Amino acid sequence: MRIDRADSEAELLGAPASSAEIVKVVAGDFEVRLAESAAEIDAAQALRYRVFYEEMTARPTPEMAARRRDFDGFDKVCDHLLVLDRRRGAGPEGIVGTYRLIRRSAAAAMGRFYSSAEYDIQPMIDYPGEVLELGRSCIEKDARNTATMQMLWRGIALYSFHYNIQVMFGCASLPGTDPSQHAQALSYLYHHHLAPPEIRVRALADRFIEMNVLPPGSYDPRKAMARVPPLIKGYLRLGGFVGDGAVIDPEFNTTDVFIIVKTELVTEKYIRHYERGMRDADS
Repeated sequence: MRIDRADSEAELLGAPASSAEIVKVVAGDFEVRLAESAAEIDAAQALRYRVFYEEMTARPTPEMAARRRDFDGFDKVCDHLLVLDRRRGAGPEGIVGTYRLIRRSAAAAMGRFYSSAEYDIQPMIDYPGEVLELGRSCIEKDARNTATMQMLWRGIALYSFHYNIQVMFGCASLPGTDPSQHAQALSYLYHHHLAPPEIRVRALADRFIEMNVLPPGSYDPRKAMARVPPLIKGYLRLGGFVGDGAVIDPEFNTTDVFIIVKTELVTEKYIRHYERGMRDADS
């Protein structure tokens, strides 16, 4: 991952890409929706900073460290998906989870998708229909539970349905910059979840790290799967694929893999869920 600097604080905060209630779900104490103000975007950036730079071991720029915010130029053109715990507040103070959503129009405004710094994403650019790049996923430490993650996925499903997203993609990370520590996980992903050729993205040649490290049959797939981070497991459960090649991200101190998910699996799951809820409410 690379960090792009914006030109001013106004640009860093930007404005929500859409003020319409494209995503709006309330379930108990939780709400998922898009950011509605610069203050909420700022709070999402503060959450990202706490998770990536304070809790984990990413290296901030001096500007980020001074402001205690994670930001780049994409923040002013993307949509920011938020999960709020309404017990903490209905605005910025309630934000406990976030995702950054980048459609073709946002990428066009920046001149590229974020993940193109690590991968040749031409198969995604050429994909017919709308595509969505996911990134900057994080959840407050004391809110990392199934309920928060499910709310994020509900929001992504509704967003994808609204914009008729055909495929989602982005980079997901394994901790550390020594890929040999992830030999089993990377080999398992390559052998069992490699994307079909027509949508297979490949790491840039100067950043390519081989994932096909261990021969098939030389490791226990169940133990290897146990070494895969929860977020990547979640994508795989939705029928996700990985691209060819891992990439070392020294700024974030991670080993990245490319994830591709056809959204019909996500949206159908949640649309069925909402339809059942409507039928139950009417009965």
